[in-house]
Amino acid sequence: MDLQQVGKLVILFALVLALLGGLLWVFGRLGIGARLGSLPGDIRIDRDGWSCFIPITTSILLSILLTIILSLAVRFFR
Repeated sequence: MDLQQVGKLVILFALVLALLGGLLWVFGRLGIGARLGSLPGDIRIDRDGWSCFIPITTSILLSILLTIILSLAVRFFR
């Protein structure tokens, strides 16, 4: 792998990271971030002395979103 390839990968990761940061900032301003961890399908168990949180729906939603973003970024740089 030559330096041009490494440079392209660094730029790709920086753009994806900047996009993700921008989305988190916008979601926070809109109040979406507060609801993201409490979607239907996310499991929260609270008992005396301990609690457990399993974000199933949130994980699936973020996985789909990141897959779309990364797929578009890879197609853009090819």
